Amino acid sequence: MTRVKGGFKARRRHNRILALTKGQFGARHKHFRRAKEASLHALWYAYRDRRNRRRDLRRLWITRINAAARLNGITYSKLTNSLKAAHIELDRKVLADLAVHEPAAFRAVIDAARAS
Repeated sequence: MTRVKGGFKARRRHNRILALTKGQFGARHKHFRRAKEASLHALWYAYRDRRNRRRDLRRLWITRINAAARLNGITYSKLTNSLKAAHIELDRKVLADLAVHEPAAFRAVIDAARAS
């Protein structure tokens, strides 16, 4: 069987992978085979953690809303129930932002929810 040399195409493919793993430790950015493994793992972790970041942020928002709500004499679960009953459609991200940066506005939202 005739020998096929990789040449230009293989070098370009190798360099593309090595560029992806730039900054990694040891053989992970020097040797193609280790770099390919490292890049596959890194891409998978990035994919997984984009989803985990949403999960973590939602937990953070709920914690912030609950802390601010308790300062105003109501629990998180009762607040969400009264917001739903009052047809106030603010998501957790906005409520958490109000709780942290605009406590007076957050208090007004709680009062509006309690009123209904």
